[in-house]
Amino acid sequence: MATFEITIDDEKIQELLHGDRGMAALLEPILNQILQAEMTDHLGAGPEERTDERRGYRNGSYRRKLTTRVGTLELEVPRDREGEFQTALFQRYQRSEKALVLALMQMVVQGVSTRRVKEITTELCGREFSKSTVSRLTGELDEQVEAWASRSLEEQSYPFLVLDAMHLKVRRQGAVRSTTVMLAVGINEAGQREILGLETAFGETAEGWRRFIRGLKRRGLSGVEVATSDAHDGLVQALREAFPGLIWQRCQAHFRRNVLDQTPSGYRDRMHQILDQLLEASSQKDMQRRFEEVSGEIEENAPAALEVLEGGLVDATAVLALPGKYRRRLRTTNMVERFIEEIRRREKVVRIFPNIGSVKRLVGALCAETHEEWSTGRRYLKMEEFLEWQAKQQTGKPDSEELPEPAAAVA
Repeated sequence: MATFEITIDDEKIQELLHGDRGMAALLEPILNQILQAEMTDHLGAGPEERTDERRGYRNGSYRRKLTTRVGTLELEVPRDREGEFQTALFQRYQRSEKALVLALMQMVVQGVSTRRVKEITTELCGREFSKSTVSRLTGELDEQVEAWASRSLEEQSYPFLVLDAMHLKVRRQGAVRSTTVMLAVGINEAGQREILGLETAFGETAEGWRRFIRGLKRRGLSGVEVATSDAHDGLVQALREAFPGLIWQRCQAHFRRNVLDQTPSGYRDRMHQILDQLLEASSQKDMQRRFEEVSGEIEENAPAALEVLEGGLVDATAVLALPGKYRRRLRTTNMVERFIEEIRRREKVVRIFPNIGSVKRLVGALCAETHEEWSTGRRYLKMEEFLEWQAKQQTGKPDSEELPEPAAAVA
């Protein structure tokens, strides 16, 4: 980044000298100016500056609270028109925020003593917290998580939906029992990823998925064209009830494992090759042609695997109906599974959750933070080609040409 000069006005200096915010009053304008300097560097031009090197334009800003060791700061984070600007400023503080909040939650739910709470939080952020303060912060976090989880989804449509579930150990009715957490990620019409919501249930059932998806629709979820998930019957049924006519893409990673589980060990390397050829076809017509060429070989060497292939190959290649650049990122639930790995890292500390409320607090807090990072960061997909494809489908114009080979749709 280029060198720049930071200025502090007299009002901030007086607040620093005589106010109760101390260093926070000084740090706030400095960080705001750093954010503006980052945007200038990103665009290659300052506000209203005319230059041949300009690479875009500003598009206002959004407010962001940042909790630091000197207090909570109110920052103005700039936006650009293309939605590609992403500041590196929050990366360090996001880690400390998560560590502090999650450590406090973990200590509360595990019944750690007040003395130990003070020791750990003093080490984390340089000041002591009483037990009553911990309770207050936990209550505040519950409110924030609930506000995020119940927010309206009406402002955008979400053409792409990815769903998955994980299982956590929770104390219920005097015993440790498995509890399901269902998660949904949407990609909106602007190409931004958003974590849409989460739902807890005593098991992964059709009714649980139906309740979750209906809740998303009540909050305004609409415009879903493609949904990617594993082949859980209840989930697929709930999706088709909620969004008639949608394209359901069976997760190719799950499907591949299902096929290989039924493949003799000596034939698995060859099966990997066959699956690559089938799943990377240019269209479903091309996939069917390739499948016919190898089906006899598979029947001879792995008849049980052939049954799985025949039962799921069409659904596992449903994404081939889309323009090529959208296929790679929509063919699996890997996007959600990588996020689940982040939850797992924190789950290892807690091990067994004391109640459902603690699950919603910890997972919900991480969902809300990740949602903010995704929805205000770099675009995940460029949507122009999809919107053109969608318009053709709605007019009923036949698409007789085979679609191009898959390619990344990275913004």
